[in-house]
Amino acid sequence: MTRSTKGLALVTGGARGIGAAIACELAGAGFSVGILDILHPEGEALAAQLSADGHSARFFHADLGAIEHHAQVLDAAVAWGGPVVTLVNNAGIPASARGDMLAVTPEAFDRVMDINLRGTFFLSQAVAARMGTDASKDGPRSIVIVSSVSAELASLERAEYCISKSALAMMAKLFALRLAPQGIAVYELRPGIIRTPMTEGVARKYDEAIANGLVPMARWGTPADVAQAVGVLASGSMSFATGSVIHMDGGLSIGKL
Repeated sequence: MTRSTKGLALVTGGARGIGAAIACELAGAGFSVGILDILHPEGEALAAQLSADGHSARFFHADLGAIEHHAQVLDAAVAWGGPVVTLVNNAGIPASARGDMLAVTPEAFDRVMDINLRGTFFLSQAVAARMGTDASKDGPRSIVIVSSVSAELASLERAEYCISKSALAMMAKLFALRLAPQGIAVYELRPGIIRTPMTEGVARKYDEAIANGLVPMARWGTPADVAQAVGVLASGSMSFATGSVIHMDGGLSIGKL
């Protein structure tokens, strides 16, 4: 196993899809990577593969919505990999069912908010507090919040998802302002239509929409597209751009006539 040269990076929802691509990107860049997810077999397998490839990686079973367990998970990760230098808030869930927003139930609404917003906020709070007291502050430190084009573009059939992502946009600004004096950079990264397990159920719909010009670059995004952007942000080379929103959507969100 290669010893980490850049410190510990935590990736929520890191077991598959975009999160797995981010974990691989950061491991390849020299970070020790803590993969946080509820998907135990997939997370263990990814960590084992990265370790076999000579990287430093470990899986930590974590339910983002169970904020009472955040401290325990962080303690275990830090005991293994040292102080956290990068947190990538990637974990998120879709609306339980697409449909009329007038029919959204409180249970469905709360479930999305618990993961996408509440859990993400309180994990970021806990990590930021630790970053602020960490005696080792030589290298770049960052928090990347993976939201969505749905932070700005409204989809009537998944209202609770859009609301959760728009709230993450404000959360990114707040954390950026709060942590800037400590040299901790915070970014919001907005993926567009990315081919992942989460979009499999609507793949045909998006295939047709892309073919009809919805995405100016005329293709799906890939997890690697998002992961490469995270790699740049975590490197510290854009730290003075804290608070920035990075659109990773092939031009989807550009306003046009």
